[in-house]
Amino acid sequence: MRLGDDDSGNFIDRTGQGGGFNMGGGGGMLGCLLPLVMSRFGIIGVLVLLLGYCALQSIGGGSIIPGGGGGGGGSPSSEQSSTDQSTLSPENRRVLSGVLASTEQVWGQLFQKSGSTYAEPKMVAYSNYDQTGCGMAQSAVGPFYCPTDQRIYIDPKFFDELSSRFGAPGDFAQGYVIAHEVGHHVQNLTGTLDKAERAQASSSRVDGNAIQVGVELQADCYAGVWAANARTADGQPILEPGDIEEGMRAAEAIGDDTLQQNTQGRVVPESFTHGSSAQRMAALRKGLETGDPAACDFNR
Repeated sequence: MRLGDDDSGNFIDRTGQGGGFNMGGGGGMLGCLLPLVMSRFGIIGVLVLLLGYCALQSIGGGSIIPGGGGGGGGSPSSEQSSTDQSTLSPENRRVLSGVLASTEQVWGQLFQKSGSTYAEPKMVAYSNYDQTGCGMAQSAVGPFYCPTDQRIYIDPKFFDELSSRFGAPGDFAQGYVIAHEVGHHVQNLTGTLDKAERAQASSSRVDGNAIQVGVELQADCYAGVWAANARTADGQPILEPGDIEEGMRAAEAIGDDTLQQNTQGRVVPESFTHGSSAQRMAALRKGLETGDPAACDFNR
């Protein structure tokens, strides 16, 4: 993947600093449906974890997940980056900051074409845990986007897991992860997340899961849209031979059916929240082939 030397001014390196968290309250069960829009990259326990937090919240206990219309979670992480304490490798920095800068360019142009202005998100690289506008970020949760503070949070050690545990190495596989989270930011800006949350509020659990699948598949497609449109400073496509295959391996590895089969020995389609391997690969491919955000509506 060709990224050049571009860095994003919205990249915050907090690796090696530790975090901390505040317990936030407020909100009801419905507010737990879409407070964190996460990528399912092998975190089978995430839904159980969230439901546990929501149960605490619904009986008046503390919660690190903010409820809809209620009190917030922990305070967002500091703006400060510390290179003295950083544990970020040069390669991880190149991919994280470089991909974020590339998404800023692509989505800035796409929003401009539609007559609007793209508000760039920030991305925080952290170690083990950190404070966010949606509560505490933990490595076990995986990369996620927080709509409250419009930031993406990622522990770079996740990339090691993506390669070793899920058999999806390569810088474009990593770029796909980042661009998927940026896709959730685009959904936040365009009102898709609010619309999905309202629809979930009046839906059964199964129907709510299906709505969530549509949200995640759209973010996968948006990742493909970014890659299809991204160019280096000299106008070259960022994709190199083998990159698309890297992305497809990653999308296949983190499909709900593949993860369920590998962890519990059976597949439960009605519990899918991110889509099957085939669906995720197809969504990424649609974005790559069309380069058009309008082709990415999976909740029609």
